[in-house]
Amino acid sequence: MILQLKELFEIDGESRDISCEIPLSYLAEVNSYDFSEPVKVRGRVFNRAGVVTLEYDCEFTLDQTCDRCLKEFKREYGYSFEHILVRRLNNDNDEYVVCLNNTLDLNELAVSDILLNLPTKTLCRQDCRGLCCVCGADLNEGDCEHTRSDSSIIS
Repeated sequence: MILQLKELFEIDGESRDISCEIPLSYLAEVNSYDFSEPVKVRGRVFNRAGVVTLEYDCEFTLDQTCDRCLKEFKREYGYSFEHILVRRLNNDNDEYVVCLNNTLDLNELAVSDILLNLPTKTLCRQDCRGLCCVCGADLNEGDCEHTRSDSSIIS
């Protein structure tokens, strides 16, 4: 979704609500992540005393594989983001989002925000025991002969 922001930059007190979905066709280009449904984006852009701010929430579900036991599962995520929008910068500053020609590609920004906030290690559950490093048994389903005979084996 491309946001046209000219009025928001020029009129103090101006506000606009946002509600859209990032389609699966756009999300298919995101490597290493399998979105099972479109990302729902809701929020608002507003100008308060000449400062244009974007606040929004993202909700989505990912099809994932546990890093310890290799089981596939679905997990729902929800994140909130806030950015100050500017037309241009005089120097490099990562705190602001530059909106060239008074436009913002919300899909691109939201996907970038999501990727920066996703956990680096994916577990099916917090206490996942993983697989036996000798025989590959799923230790969540019970101990194998290797874990019973030698408690020093690390999973």
